[in-house]
Amino acid sequence: MNKRSIVFIAILSAFSFASFAQKKPVEKKEHAVQPKLVVGLVVDQMRWDYLYKYKRLYGSGGFRRLLGEGFSCDNAMISHLPTYTAVGHTGIYTGSLPAIHGIVGNNWYDRATDKLVYCTDDAAVTGIGSDNESGKMSPRNMLTTTIGDQLRLSNNFKSKVIGISLKDRGAILPAGHTANAAYWFDDKEGIMISSSFYMNNLPNWVKEFNGQKLPDQYMSRDWNTILPEDLYDLSTLDEEPFEGNIPGIKTDTFPYHLKNITEKKYRAFRFTPFGNTYTLQFAAAAIDKEKLGANGVTDFLAVSLSSTDYIGHTFGPNAVEIEDTYLRLDRDIESFLKMLDEKIGKGNYLFFLTADHGVAHNPEYMAQKKIPSGHYEPKDLMKELNDSLSALSVYASKIDHIENSQLYVGKHATNNAVSGSTNDFSDNLVRLLEQKSYISHAVDLQHIEEASLPAIIITMLKNSYYPKRSGDFQYIPNPAWLEGSGKGTTHGLWNPYDAHIPLVFFGTGIKQGRTYREVHMSDIAPTLAAMLDIQMPNGCVGEVIAELVK
Repeated sequence: MNKRSIVFIAILSAFSFASFAQKKPVEKKEHAVQPKLVVGLVVDQMRWDYLYKYKRLYGSGGFRRLLGEGFSCDNAMISHLPTYTAVGHTGIYTGSLPAIHGIVGNNWYDRATDKLVYCTDDAAVTGIGSDNESGKMSPRNMLTTTIGDQLRLSNNFKSKVIGISLKDRGAILPAGHTANAAYWFDDKEGIMISSSFYMNNLPNWVKEFNGQKLPDQYMSRDWNTILPEDLYDLSTLDEEPFEGNIPGIKTDTFPYHLKNITEKKYRAFRFTPFGNTYTLQFAAAAIDKEKLGANGVTDFLAVSLSSTDYIGHTFGPNAVEIEDTYLRLDRDIESFLKMLDEKIGKGNYLFFLTADHGVAHNPEYMAQKKIPSGHYEPKDLMKELNDSLSALSVYASKIDHIENSQLYVGKHATNNAVSGSTNDFSDNLVRLLEQKSYISHAVDLQHIEEASLPAIIITMLKNSYYPKRSGDFQYIPNPAWLEGSGKGTTHGLWNPYDAHIPLVFFGTGIKQGRTYREVHMSDIAPTLAAMLDIQMPNGCVGEVIAELVK
């Protein structure tokens, strides 16, 4: 055997040994256990800091349990405008943005009809359980799928998906287009209802639940603080001039004698913390009667608590009323988690808590603390702008409507100017807006990139512009400047007080921890999709939160 053959055989033997060595079985990771039930809890208007602000007064089984056993994303941000209920709920469950899913506000102005469009209005359906306008609702205005839709698509519609809220938009938009049901509260009858988009009749268990008349029971009692009032030292005095009133009650101090409300008492019910308790009771009944989590596949329950928003708007984030609401909610969450432990089993359900938006401090309160702030009225702004445009004498049209801090300009405004170009009109309108002391910037939404604004705000504007529904111009108020009167407060802007939200995951596959890395509302749906091994919603632009799936 020559030298070349010996070398070849040696190389071949070495290669064969290496190949043989690589053929030993590769250790496979076990497939992640799938939850029997996913529960999404959106706390309407919950600022991120509420997780920690009242922590010393929370019990051990509610918010503290979620933080102590779950994973908290403490820098979760909204990346769209306006930061309103409909847009937020849609963003959470679609992983998308208004520029794609089309829900650009709770309302938007329709140029063709010269009317406001409500996000879930649908004249083609009828109410189920109600014969008034409250039931004529559906998700048809939402242009994309939700995580619930994707879950049902993934297993030939074996999963059950249900949405629940006092607000129709808080139930309908999260549930999606293929949901088994969405239920919301009818102010006139004081019951939970649905629409013909989902069903022909209310299930018997819903009728039985409504038959208990729980809102009447709650409205027959007083709302007093759950703890001695001297413990509420993180709030302002119980009576402040900038606080509003519960409908039907003239006082703004504890105790609230709810039984004295004689007119529209079910509307007033929304403004009490018992609205949250009632919503979670209904959610528990849905889990029991629909056998959610016991169908051999993952089911999905989307719950939104609305009373936090009504109370927050009325009293503001520094009120004793809002502190008491969150202390009561802490106990409600504790009871709900215990129910899930018993019905579904610890470790068998995936639970996440987040919010659709935050809220601003009341400007009068801020002024007391020497922080720049104030109010303005959009109707006054529109009149002033139209008067100024008329004074210029060169434009044939005016502002038709202001909604979501956006100006809708008449169709002929920029095309049929008496003199001057489209650019002239745009430049003049931007200039008129920026002359207002409370407006920092104004933007022609067809030329967002040209605006002199921080990149984060430009991105939010681009994320939110859907030409068929959005306005033509956007103005950015100074921080702490709000629409409306001096009572209560509101939200809707880019600022952290509106855009910084809680986000906590708990349950199946979740290890305790927290991250300060910036994540976004649009990341929730793709993260859930990754956990469930399903496709993300069809308009999703978010990213998987890697810390949760490693």
